[in-house]
Amino acid sequence: MFRINRHTLTNGLKVLHVKDTTTQMVAVNILYNVGARDENPRQTGFAHLFEHLMFSGSAHVPDFDLPLQEAGGENNAWTNNDITNYYISIPRQNVETAFWLESDRMLSLNLTSRSLDVQKQVVIEEFKQRYLNQPYGDMGHLIRSLAYQEHPYQWPTIGKEISHIENATLEDVQNFFFTHYVPNNAILAVTGNIEFEEVVHLAEKWFAPIPCRKKADRCIPHEPVRNQERRLIVEKNVPANVLYMAYHMVERTNPDYYAFDMLSDLLSNGDSSRLTQSLVKENPIFSNIDAYISGSIEPGLFHITGKLAADISLEEAEKAVVAELEKLKNSSVETYELEKVKNKFESEFIFNNLNYLNLASNLAFFELIENAEAINEEVDKYRAVTAGQIQQIAQKSFIPQNCSVLYYLSK
Repeated sequence: MFRINRHTLTNGLKVLHVKDTTTQMVAVNILYNVGARDENPRQTGFAHLFEHLMFSGSAHVPDFDLPLQEAGGENNAWTNNDITNYYISIPRQNVETAFWLESDRMLSLNLTSRSLDVQKQVVIEEFKQRYLNQPYGDMGHLIRSLAYQEHPYQWPTIGKEISHIENATLEDVQNFFFTHYVPNNAILAVTGNIEFEEVVHLAEKWFAPIPCRKKADRCIPHEPVRNQERRLIVEKNVPANVLYMAYHMVERTNPDYYAFDMLSDLLSNGDSSRLTQSLVKENPIFSNIDAYISGSIEPGLFHITGKLAADISLEEAEKAVVAELEKLKNSSVETYELEKVKNKFESEFIFNNLNYLNLASNLAFFELIENAEAINEEVDKYRAVTAGQIQQIAQKSFIPQNCSVLYYLSK
């Protein structure tokens, strides 16, 4: 159980703290409640662009990395469709440097035409290298646009297309910054060897002067319930055929979310999982296969993707996957099998949160979706999943009209 301390500044910034005396380091993590889902469909990739822009200098700090390196710290960031997360790991005696740096870029970035042009080129090259010029790189774009018609999950974090970044103006990015990267849209989580009183003092000193700003209104269209299967066939210069199936599932705060996660582990987590045993080892239809959930805050996708073995058709591979899903629908999961995946989740979850840096980002995320204290209940929620619940979820979700199927053919 984590003892979580909390404080809220007058400008709306939420502050969380957990002390860890096993380390001499401190993690300073800021989660901004903005991701690709908050973008204009005609201006996508902005949240990811800001992941780069936030390191290009701020109001009073021309070089973000230099003072941090001199203080013995490290930093990085990541963005997804729901959130943007920035974190710093720094020796406890130099922790104020992290508060100073993070507060300055929350106050205002050094947004100039030159800095924007530099980071646009970085993002464009990343788009080309990872998504256009790499085998299967566009698979995420294809399956998202196939699965979603209205919801902004229809594009990945990098954006819909390069032109959206190429055409981004200084005014565009300034507007995006000042309506999303605001204290009242952020959560500061601090973990490691530091007292709560010091965290509050430093937060008040460095973040309290930043004014509360009007947040952008979030008006995300609801994805309508699917009533028919959707399919797409593409042919590319790739090494092997790939089958991609995506079923719609519930949002992150829905109690059934945990059953979906358990289902993905039953199917493909480890060598003894069902899909690996049946379709890779016993009957080698795939050279490898995976099942996983998107983990998104709003209703997401249950993914199944596999690279086919030689001389196996995509139709044959799809039928084999559907047959495995039918087994879940027609018979209850054995107690030992369910207990195995629960034990594995519990050990991984506990081990992950032993790391002060992981704990900081997880605290911020739980605070966003529910409350930080919910992190102490997560294992119990997975433990509560029953075989009957899993069977009901499979029966309800693994049906053709809830599925998007992508055949990715090798030329």
